[in-house]
Amino acid sequence: VVFFTYFIINIKFRFWFLIFSGFIFYAAWNIKLSPLIVFSIVINYFLSKILIETINKGKKKIILILSVIFNIVYLGLFKYADFFISNINFLTNSNFELLKLPFPLALSFVTFQTIAFVCDCYEDNIKDLSFKKYALFIIFFPQLIAGPIVRFNSMISQFVSDSNSNINFKNIIIGLIVLSIGIVKKVFIADNLSIFSDRVFALENLNIIETWVGTFCFTFQIYFDFSGYIDMATGIALMFNIVLPLNFNSPYKATGIIDFWQRWHITLTSFLTNYIYTPVMRSFKNLNFLKSMIATFIVFLIAGLWHGPSWLFVIFGALHGFGLIINHIYRRYMNFNINNYFSTILTFLYINFTFIFFRSENIGDALIIFKRLFGFDLFSSINLFRLEMPLNTLLAVIASIIICFALKNTNWLIEKLKLSKVLD
Repeated sequence: VVFFTYFIINIKFRFWFLIFSGFIFYAAWNIKLSPLIVFSIVINYFLSKILIETINKGKKKIILILSVIFNIVYLGLFKYADFFISNINFLTNSNFELLKLPFPLALSFVTFQTIAFVCDCYEDNIKDLSFKKYALFIIFFPQLIAGPIVRFNSMISQFVSDSNSNINFKNIIIGLIVLSIGIVKKVFIADNLSIFSDRVFALENLNIIETWVGTFCFTFQIYFDFSGYIDMATGIALMFNIVLPLNFNSPYKATGIIDFWQRWHITLTSFLTNYIYTPVMRSFKNLNFLKSMIATFIVFLIAGLWHGPSWLFVIFGALHGFGLIINHIYRRYMNFNINNYFSTILTFLYINFTFIFFRSENIGDALIIFKRLFGFDLFSSINLFRLEMPLNTLLAVIASIIICFALKNTNWLIEKLKLSKVLD
């Protein structure tokens, strides 16, 4: 309905129509909480306008700091308030009551995207700002929930382009293909993998092989969940003649943790580099390798906590930060090369271990799973070679291995289809 209406109505109403559609899409989650994103959009728009119109560099920096603080506090209030209260209660033996505020949908991604936007305003990269442009930039429904994190100029320039005004059948065909691939990834692969991975993290009585396979199931599941979403977002956006930035590039083919983060959630990596790592590095005097590694570790502690209000996510971030440091040390000081196939397997296993902390309910559960992986648990030694798995999950595992390690990815397919003479 949105697609057909968008191209039927007068071009001057299209911005507002997509804004309205985005709001309806967001409100479908919880209509009572939908005003929260409207409030965020309104406040950030006015702060950004002030930032753009302020000439004095000193005042401009103050407004930038206020804008960033507002967005961090806004996110923190809903997502992290109870986490901090719980830790204060634990450390001080206090009994402060939890706020139990609901966490608004998409607020984590909106916060990062908004921070990047206000920084662009501060650096005078945003020239032609209107409320409808800013509102659409935030609430464009295909990528609203989980990214990719986009930049204002690259998005809005596409909406105002003359090429955007007409139906492009080539984009529609490619968009529908990519959308379909995303649906298959999510519904037929990720959801079937979750059937078995949930058993592992529910601490059912599984042996060593089943525990290993179950953790692999989650590692593949989280990829196909997220990658499938990005494919759906990319496909839908392309039907509106909007090209979203590349966000995944076969991350499980990575030959190291550095390579992994250049392939996994690429727009998040770019944000972390530009808006956290670089400012932290600038805060140091006499830069050296040690300080750059400290900055890397700090960034990934923050990135871990950004994923959710739990120490398990902090551990997840710390493990990735540690992995990056080891990878940098190897590149800088080691003079021998490791076979690419072995490097890929080693990297995948390390990523798999980190996702155990990401998925577990608590640290105790994560440690039990690690014990079972290496045979230090009673149940893990029973029926060692048994592997009882539903057929649909087994097929999903086989498909995951083939897709992740043997086939080219969706990005390659999009480029291939763009060059296709059939579509031309």
